[in-house]
Amino acid sequence: MRYYIGIDGGGTKSVCVIADEHKKQLHECTGGPTSFLTMGVEPVSETIFGLIAECIEKLSIHYNQIEAVFVGSTGAGRRLDAQQLEAGIRAVAQKRNANLKNIFVDSDALAALEGAFSGNPGSILISGTGSIMYGKDEKDKLYRVGGFGRFIGDEGSAYHMGKRALNTVARQLDGRSEPTLITNLLQKEFHILTQDDLITQIYRNHFDIASVARLVFQAADQGDLQARKIISEELEELLSHIRTMEKKIGVQNLEVSLIGSMIAKDNVFSRMLREKIKTVFPNVRLKEAKCSPAFGAVLLAQKRMNALSN
Repeated sequence: MRYYIGIDGGGTKSVCVIADEHKKQLHECTGGPTSFLTMGVEPVSETIFGLIAECIEKLSIHYNQIEAVFVGSTGAGRRLDAQQLEAGIRAVAQKRNANLKNIFVDSDALAALEGAFSGNPGSILISGTGSIMYGKDEKDKLYRVGGFGRFIGDEGSAYHMGKRALNTVARQLDGRSEPTLITNLLQKEFHILTQDDLITQIYRNHFDIASVARLVFQAADQGDLQARKIISEELEELLSHIRTMEKKIGVQNLEVSLIGSMIAKDNVFSRMLREKIKTVFPNVRLKEAKCSPAFGAVLLAQKRMNALSN
């Protein structure tokens, strides 16, 4: 029996799935974050190998029975970066005398797309800490919109929304804008009371900017105009992603799966997005993801091996 391992590597945790050659899931386990561009290749490779080792132990099989491992990782959409992580995992495996034959690394968004539609055509809009949209047509051609990262992109994400909210708070603390409930919520939860507090938290204490997005939701639910303005404008950014994907992929009815904490969970942002999509895009069909990104990585492991054998 041949086995395939798929790993969905994220910035907060990673999920690993092992399946047999008939695509039957046999075990799932979780581990720490695997954002190798920020954490480094070596520690992330150790984490990934630990997940693989757990699957091996759970099923009482040998490493040489693993036909392929596919890791979908944040920041691995560029081939040169992906190759670094592939090399890192191989190095750890060699140190452990583990014979892992085929290791593939690519974008976590690609694994999410494959899982959402079980390998069939479709598109995913991801909005979590960051944002990106991926699509695939009948010929397996891939299309991408966004995903430029927090410095020059990630519109419609928690980070982008949090950054805008903190700017609004800074302007209020300065006296340059109207009051917003976001400021009160920030003071209550994080004890940020003054301009100096805000600057210290952001530039010295590595404050989690994306975490402020949920305060924007709370403020909007209570009728705060500044919060509602931020949400409305961030929604337009995600609608722009869909509009652009529609043009690129060129299908009559675009199927879209919403993925990520900002839009897959029930909140004011996701509810407004779904309503907007129904109104603005009559040819867009919202679909629930069929499988997890980790299982999507399993499907990609099999697909990569089939491509090598043909």
